[in-house]
Amino acid sequence: MCKIIAKTKDMPHEEWLKLRRIGIGGSDAGAICGVNPYSNALSVFRAKTSTKIEEVDNEAVRQGHDLEEYVAQRFSEATGFKVRKSNMMYQSEEYPFMIADVDRLVVGEDAGLECKTASAYNADKWKDGDIPLHYLLQCYHYMIVLGKKTWYIAAVILGQEFVYRKIVWDDQLAARLIEIERDFWNNNVLMNRLPDPDGTEVSDDVIKQYFGTAKKESTIKLIGFDDKLDRRTEILTKIKELETEQKKIDQEIKLFMKENERAESDKYLVCWSNVESRRIDTKKFKAEKPEMYDEYSKPSSSRRFEVKAA
Repeated sequence: MCKIIAKTKDMPHEEWLKLRRIGIGGSDAGAICGVNPYSNALSVFRAKTSTKIEEVDNEAVRQGHDLEEYVAQRFSEATGFKVRKSNMMYQSEEYPFMIADVDRLVVGEDAGLECKTASAYNADKWKDGDIPLHYLLQCYHYMIVLGKKTWYIAAVILGQEFVYRKIVWDDQLAARLIEIERDFWNNNVLMNRLPDPDGTEVSDDVIKQYFGTAKKESTIKLIGFDDKLDRRTEILTKIKELETEQKKIDQEIKLFMKENERAESDKYLVCWSNVESRRIDTKKFKAEKPEMYDEYSKPSSSRRFEVKAA
């Protein structure tokens, strides 16, 4: 069972973003589970605990929002089902940390619809009945909150095709998703404890947002990381060895190609092309035009991470 916690039709967007902090939404599910290529548990944690309203605003988000109604219409044409906007924010009564703001509800069937817009570069992720995993978990999240056993997902793959899938309830998958979200909410968000990083650039960005500036001349005792730093040294050695091996192969091919721009086999195409570029000589610019250099340059601040043997 679920309850309606807000009507969203005329709600200001900033108020809607604040409301989403009270629980885990469908778009958060895949990130918390570690399968969303654009987000992760760290970024969801920051969104739920930060006092600053941070909204993702890019062309992909804009197109997805603008084309939502078109995707819903295509779904209705393909299936014969009528759909309607819900314009509500829902909260699970059994799992109050789970909230939902769904795209559409299917009229005459106990189901909902998630509308997506996909790039042609991601068309392979929809082949042969597949659904990107983070979208599948998003739909399962909605089914859990609204107490439904069926959900649909439809997508327009830009410039290529329209696809839709029917998702049917699976007890084990739903139970596992609930367990992961409960653990995240109780042990990370409520305890204000940062989730573990995952090695992605998303984690780098979030860590920078939290700890972008160092306190000068501050030192702490490094405890519990010697084994990991030993492993890090091993990894860097292997990377260096592999990079040297790769460069040797590249050099052998270059000597074979000589002045030729392309080399082909049944399996590979190798290009060694001429590339021309122009770069500003910043040292000369600063020396000869110091006032212009100061006018057109701006300071930047970052933290350099280094590991040295004691």
